[in-house]
Amino acid sequence: QTGTGKTAAFLLPILQHLDANEPAKGRRKIRALVLTPTRELAAQISESASSYGRHLHLRHTVIFGGVNERTQIKALRAGLDLLVTTPGRLLDLHGRDHIDFRDVEHFVLDEADRMLDMGFIHDVKRVLKVMPRDRQNLLFSATMPSTIVELAGSFLHEPVSVSVAPTVKAVERIEQSVILVDRKQKRTILLELLEGEDVESVIVFTRTKHGANRLSKQLTKAGVESAPIHGNKSQNARTRALEGFRSGEIRVLVATDLAARGIDVEGISHVINYELPNEPATYVHRIGRTARAGREGVAIALVDPSEERDLLRDVERFTKKRLVRVGVDGVPEAEQPAPVEETEPRGGGRPSGHTGGSKSRGRGGRGRSRRRSGGGLRASTGKASAGSQGGAPRSQSGASRSQGGSSRSQSGASRSQGGSSRSQSGGSRSQGGSSRAEGGPATPSFGGGRRRRRGGRGRGSQS
Repeated sequence: QTGTGKTAAFLLPILQHLDANEPAKGRRKIRALVLTPTRELAAQISESASSYGRHLHLRHTVIFGGVNERTQIKALRAGLDLLVTTPGRLLDLHGRDHIDFRDVEHFVLDEADRMLDMGFIHDVKRVLKVMPRDRQNLLFSATMPSTIVELAGSFLHEPVSVSVAPTVKAVERIEQSVILVDRKQKRTILLELLEGEDVESVIVFTRTKHGANRLSKQLTKAGVESAPIHGNKSQNARTRALEGFRSGEIRVLVATDLAARGIDVEGISHVINYELPNEPATYVHRIGRTARAGREGVAIALVDPSEERDLLRDVERFTKKRLVRVGVDGVPEAEQPAPVEETEPRGGGRPSGHTGGSKSRGRGGRGRSRRRSGGGLRASTGKASAGSQGGAPRSQSGASRSQGGSSRSQSGASRSQGGSSRSQSGGSRSQGGSSRAEGGPATPSFGGGRRRRRGGRGRGSQS
């Protein structure tokens, strides 16, 4: 679950411990290492460290690929207490003797399941081999596939495993629906949806980088402020896109799953699945970009039954909910797949238009013009249903995420297979703040028309 303070759960204790045990003399050495799968998540954690530790005399930086390494090397030579990094650049600089792991006391492996998805597990094992044996380990993961369980067992010593169930599942605050439409009509439908007056800030998900680029260009040509974000974009381009999205200059972010991991933007009103993901658990991760920190949100999927029928069924089996079908006035409705029975997930795997007009609305202090659409959505079949996949907050002094929704937990932690938790072996975390950054990079009312649904009253979206 996003937006619950999971990063603070492991940073605050580590920073206080570092501050209380600061070496008296000599050059600072890396005593805490946080390893993340993506640049965005690394940058987010580094920003949190700067915020938490602004009154502490500690040094930290963030290091990842895609940017010039000279500033990063300079920061390493000056000495650090905390390093936040991604596997590739870390191993590269270590191989050239720019990074020394001998004094690491705290090791945090964040988003371990995403590390697995991205093929970084072997890199993680290489990092583990060169660190001192006497250290505190914390492993966080939203899910616990067998490979992660095996990895945890290889370096966690008598770990404490904590799984905290959320009181209110995040997905239950998201109004979910699906539009069955031919693939060739998807762009037309998307533009219609984006004209809704309640659609303030949107993430649109595609499966491929090329698809994200192409769709973003089409939206921009149609007058919609948009930008693509994916792994092939330079770090500067990704940073500019996120900053524009946060400020409201960019209303639509077209993203792939990899790039979206670690996006921490408040006030995302809508998530649109332009294409369904291949893994149903990824669907839950996607829509979790909205309804953050107790808010409500809206998620809608554009599904071509001739191509994505099985993917839709997998999502509905996984969430144990039938998504409400919504039609769009003036657009032929594609053939619908047969209803999906609410059964247990298979295999026991991972949890597992244009803008314009007269109405001005804005976000982040910027006004935006948008017109009401004359089309609108109409209910097709089924009842509105909230998703069932939730998450759990990170708690203090250690960490664990649970498999039905992640949680970080107290005083040591490893994950357990059946409800994954983020874990930690070795000492407890003490609370504190963070350090100054040094070096390194800077640190549903869709369609604006009538919408009705058969068999239930929908919640209004929050923009």
